[in-house]
Amino acid sequence: MRTVSVKNVVIGAGRPKILVPIPSKTAAEALATAQRLDKEDALDVIEFRVDYLDIALDKARLARLTLDVANAAPTKPILVTFRTKAEGGATAIDEASYAELYAAILQDGRADLIDVELMRDEGVVRRLVDAAHRAGVPVVMSNHDFAATAPTDELVARMRRMQELGADILKIATMPLDAGDVLKLLSATWVMSSQYTDRPLITMAMAGKGVISRLSGELFGSAATFGMVGQASAPGQLELQDLRAALELISHSLGQNR
Repeated sequence: MRTVSVKNVVIGAGRPKILVPIPSKTAAEALATAQRLDKEDALDVIEFRVDYLDIALDKARLARLTLDVANAAPTKPILVTFRTKAEGGATAIDEASYAELYAAILQDGRADLIDVELMRDEGVVRRLVDAAHRAGVPVVMSNHDFAATAPTDELVARMRRMQELGADILKIATMPLDAGDVLKLLSATWVMSSQYTDRPLITMAMAGKGVISRLSGELFGSAATFGMVGQASAPGQLELQDLRAALELISHSLGQNR
């Protein structure tokens, strides 16, 4: 299994790593949150959710702000994410603007990783993956369904497509309608991690029904999970300290029984 190393964090080895989002609306709020999160020993990676910002579509100002956020949180890796409205984000954006925004961040800003959505135009996805890799930035390729959970084989197919497109980390998030949907997500995670991929996965079923999927990654093959400090960016995220304690307990138990 490949790992992805960013600063002092190795994704794909040991217990699942914890990402905590910055879902701020203004630059000042984002910088203050970054400074606060940088002091949180329990988290591993900060996700800067730039789609929440009031300047989300201003690529030049946004690129400069990613530099400032990185400087405000110098010890934590930063995943820069523009989650589109179509996949549960805060801001709608067209294909050309999406590509230009990430290109500006890669050229003039700072990101330790970037999130690229699988369901964007394939040409845009390929160009962004290539640009990120030329800049030495790993790509988290993602797909989010806030309405339902696809069958297990479809979830696996989507992750395999991410791999074909050159993603370094494969991410799937679904909305479970019942416990059976959670099992679909966990089964897809296990099948993908054990049979089809050599790189880290991040998978989760959202909302209350899906919380178990945020905790059980080390057993099923998910290398990271998302928690929150204050404001969540998706339903079902747990408070950071509770999440870290649960992951440590599970990791310890698995280690004893290997």
